[in-house]
Amino acid sequence: MAERQERTAPDAVLTRIGQVVMLHHAGDREEARRRLLDLWAELGEHGEPLHRCTLAHYLADTQDDPADELAWDLRALSAADEAEGAEGLRGFYPSLHLNLAADYVKLGRTGAARTHLRRARGAAAALGDDGYGDGVRAAISRLELRLGEDDTPDGDSWGPPRQRPN
Repeated sequence: MAERQERTAPDAVLTRIGQVVMLHHAGDREEARRRLLDLWAELGEHGEPLHRCTLAHYLADTQDDPADELAWDLRALSAADEAEGAEGLRGFYPSLHLNLAADYVKLGRTGAARTHLRRARGAAAALGDDGYGDGVRAAISRLELRLGEDDTPDGDSWGPPRQRPN
């Protein structure tokens, strides 16, 4: 019974990250970045990989400089790789690679963008048939069109998303 409670207990670090992300989505990017950096300092470079992955992923979104955004997205991917096999982490890879592809587009590094875009598409099988999965697949398709790289059979085999994530 205690083991079951441990598995279902809320993760305090992820809850804290989520609260700061809500602040960012409400429009306070600077304060969100400051709080996320404080959390990063608290966790340290050797904190739990899932926490570092999630935190770096959201820190990337608060950056003004595309090179800084890329650096945080690379940290997120590295932490995900460290946590390989963690429950539910496979579903992060499409988004992580999509974000890296978008970063490389911003930096004018089209070859690297295409590489990560293909990795995002390859990892998309791990996505659920839900709003999040549909949104990520749609974003992959949009970036493929933008880069002229539609390598799905018969065009976009994913179809339009049924609902957009909030």
